Amino acid sequence: MTATESTKPAQQRGFFGHPWGLATLFFTEMWERFSYYGMRVLLVLFLPAAVVDGGLGMDKGLASSLVSAYGAAIYMSALAGGWIADRLLGGQRSVFYGGVLIMAGHISMAVPAGSATIFLGLALIILGTSLLKPNISTLVGGLYAEHDARRDAGFTVFYMGVNLGSFVGITVSGWLGEKVDFHLGFGAAAVGMALGLVQYVLGRRNLGAATAAPVNPLTAAERGKVLGRIGAGLAAVALVVVVLSALGWMSVQLVIDGISVLSILLPVAYFAVLLRSPLVDDDERSRVKGYIPLFLASVMFFMIFEQAANVLNLYAVDKVDRTIFGLEFPATWFQSVNPVFILLFAPVVATIWMRMGERQPTTPRKFAIALVLIGSSFGLLVLADLTKIGGLVSPLWLLAVYAVQTLGELLLSPIGLSVTTKAAPKAFVSQMMALWFLSIAAGNGIAAQLVPLYGNIPEGLYFGMFAGAAVLLAVLLWMSAPKIRELMRGAE
Repeated sequence: MTATESTKPAQQRGFFGHPWGLATLFFTEMWERFSYYGMRVLLVLFLPAAVVDGGLGMDKGLASSLVSAYGAAIYMSALAGGWIADRLLGGQRSVFYGGVLIMAGHISMAVPAGSATIFLGLALIILGTSLLKPNISTLVGGLYAEHDARRDAGFTVFYMGVNLGSFVGITVSGWLGEKVDFHLGFGAAAVGMALGLVQYVLGRRNLGAATAAPVNPLTAAERGKVLGRIGAGLAAVALVVVVLSALGWMSVQLVIDGISVLSILLPVAYFAVLLRSPLVDDDERSRVKGYIPLFLASVMFFMIFEQAANVLNLYAVDKVDRTIFGLEFPATWFQSVNPVFILLFAPVVATIWMRMGERQPTTPRKFAIALVLIGSSFGLLVLADLTKIGGLVSPLWLLAVYAVQTLGELLLSPIGLSVTTKAAPKAFVSQMMALWFLSIAAGNGIAAQLVPLYGNIPEGLYFGMFAGAAVLLAVLLWMSAPKIRELMRGAE
């Protein structure tokens, strides 16, 4: 008893008053985000760059579409990663193997050997992220007892690692890729993930046994049947690819279109299962119906928000004056301001909600405000188009865009996670959280079909189209808020 009690203060003083395992996961996620955002920020610039400049010479519209499809695939892949952790590997091994695959993917992209190593790298990163991203948060939760008062603060510290990693990754890899060599930027992302893996292995002993094993492992009888089905499914996919390639129909555009369709069909199928399941009672079914308009709002929000990786990056390259005191800074650095704004604005927004208490807007109206903000961010670019001097706009316009988008993100993303847990039927809690991430996938998937319009229609029309759609949906959502609250039956 004495020994057990004596360990508690040591744990509390370990890492900012938290278990030492939080330090392991903080730096693992920090380096993973360093690698993810460091690579992603370069992708839309690398793909259309001339071959002599180290790129692939891809059409800009196709490159932009591919980046959105890649984002959709990343979020959809989390479904498989969560299942693998729960039934096969356990959380700790899933995170480790995921990190290895991510590192291998960045190494593949760092090799200047044409499109083969690039697409192989992207595939490996998608597979690795599917294992690491949905499971590392579970490991954070496993560090604390159910009623440990430090849990929420622990996740807040962990989230700081996410933003710190993305800021440094964009800054370092963005500069190396733009100013030195694209493949060197991809290589820096690989180094970042390698550093994350090293400290994860060294600190893994601090994670405890709770998340080491699968929570619902396959039985011996299930294993053969399930693995056989997975093998058959992979073989079928491989056969389709071989046949399409033999017929000359296999193309990047076909893959993009397939991902876009899948990003829409998956959530439709999920909602159909939830609404028809005998495990869902009438109150839960009503909440799922009330959740649908919030899901659609999230799709619209992320359809615009995720264009930071492609359209806004291209805009920064071609349309923004990036010269300060005679020196030109990398266009990719604009994307590093979002994590900075998150760290600055998050405490402010949280304080406002605390002070407003029961007077704060309902969840549907918070979503509506978020849609107005994300729409307004593109509206600012319509105004910026009117202020061009020599074909370029002030960098302050793009900084304002990211500031407004960040405020919208803080109104929608954390609120969305919260309402998802409240609306989830008891038999589908984990699947409901996966459904929330499918809204981000769907936003990316739809954007993949629309972003090629950028550069082919007037900029004012392009940005105005998205701004108008977001504001219109915001108005409808605001007006529907009372009905949504009624459907949510106290879970809002």
